[in-house]
Amino acid sequence: MQGHLQPIDLNSRLPLRELVCNTIRKAIAEGILRPGARLMEIQLAEELGISRTPVREAIRKLELEGIVAMMPRRGAYVADISLKDITEIYEVRISLDMLAASLAAERINDDELEEMNRQLLLTMQYATNKDMEKIVACDSIFHDVLYRAARNERLVNIISNLRDQLTNLRGRSMSQPGRLVETMQEHRALLDAIASRDPEVAANAARVHIENAEKTLMESLNKK
Repeated sequence: MQGHLQPIDLNSRLPLRELVCNTIRKAIAEGILRPGARLMEIQLAEELGISRTPVREAIRKLELEGIVAMMPRRGAYVADISLKDITEIYEVRISLDMLAASLAAERINDDELEEMNRQLLLTMQYATNKDMEKIVACDSIFHDVLYRAARNERLVNIISNLRDQLTNLRGRSMSQPGRLVETMQEHRALLDAIASRDPEVAANAARVHIENAEKTLMESLNKK
């Protein structure tokens, strides 16, 4: 297991298992824990400053999400996602994102519209110096607000699960030449459609955005 994790802030209001899950997800996203890295309960517990039980529970939850793979007699490892996995995830994401955008067009409030617009403006600001970390963060918040505006917790949970399975690849698509500008244009089209309260147009804008994200990501991976 490469890298070391920082101790968890035990003053958080989140359940300990969720804190551990979030910490491991972040470590994977930042490359501290890479695909194929073994997740040893004792070492993780020591680094996080907690007992092994919440670590074990978190690993089981992450396994259900597809982020961790369990290998017989060998233990838990950070899952290495295949091109087939990515295709399947995006096939589901397209339908779910279209549904979320359609519902958001009917249910979003003015504060949420304002926040989505703010994130888009921040993305444009960070794009001037290609600050990909902040750009990816704005992208995540933009979509988080959209999903929340759908007012369907089960839908949000399913989409979050699928997004987490691609956590290692976040930012790769937008790092491709020209993709960042396209992403901002697609976000603007999606926001405008939702703001117009047109579910059909919003669903189509979401479909275009997810399809283009998948296409760019697959092209970048096939270049490896």
